[in-house]
Amino acid sequence: MHVDRPLSIVLAEDGVLLREGLAGLLNRFGHRVVATVGDAGGLVEAVRAHAPDIVVTDVRMPPGFTDEGLRAAVALRSADPRLPVLVLSQYVEQTYASELLDSGDGTGVGYLLKDRVGDVEEFVDALLSVAAGGTVVDPEVVRQLLRRRRDPLERLSPREREVLALMAEGRSNAAIARSLVVSEAAVGKHIGNILTKLDLPPAEEDHRRVLAVVTYLRG
Repeated sequence: MHVDRPLSIVLAEDGVLLREGLAGLLNRFGHRVVATVGDAGGLVEAVRAHAPDIVVTDVRMPPGFTDEGLRAAVALRSADPRLPVLVLSQYVEQTYASELLDSGDGTGVGYLLKDRVGDVEEFVDALLSVAAGGTVVDPEVVRQLLRRRRDPLERLSPREREVLALMAEGRSNAAIARSLVVSEAAVGKHIGNILTKLDLPPAEEDHRRVLAVVTYLRG
């Protein structure tokens, strides 16, 4: 399943050399890069201004260089589930990758790791497939997401599981520290690690503790 016509493309990549290189590559293949941007805000504005056939975006962008590009892609797909989006990344950002792949009806979306795109033709083939409504996902992305969905608690150390079990009983940090005969500072560090490893969304800490406990009970 491929599109057999030139595409209008919004390209979001904070690295100038890579951004210009990709734009030149796509133009050489007969497609039209209608906007190149270097941050997530610019991506959203460019999509609104140009209504492209497809968005190609990196994950990490200013100002935080974490997952701004991917979060913008998820927001764009939420606003228009029919908008094809192809994400290129150095790594698998599991939380928002899941949201992106679940957005709309799961069609017209792709997530490729940059260092696993073997050649130019492979990349352009993936672009055309996503633009036509296909789903293209790097095998490594699939592997990590399946592992995460199977049991998110697998990533916790034995001590972190102990702490989480006590959190599920409703104990305070001080009570957990007394039970495990460790300092409150150590408990706080364990809880921070738990929240990070479970990929819980940013929120007030009390709310994140509740989400962590829910994850534990599901496991």
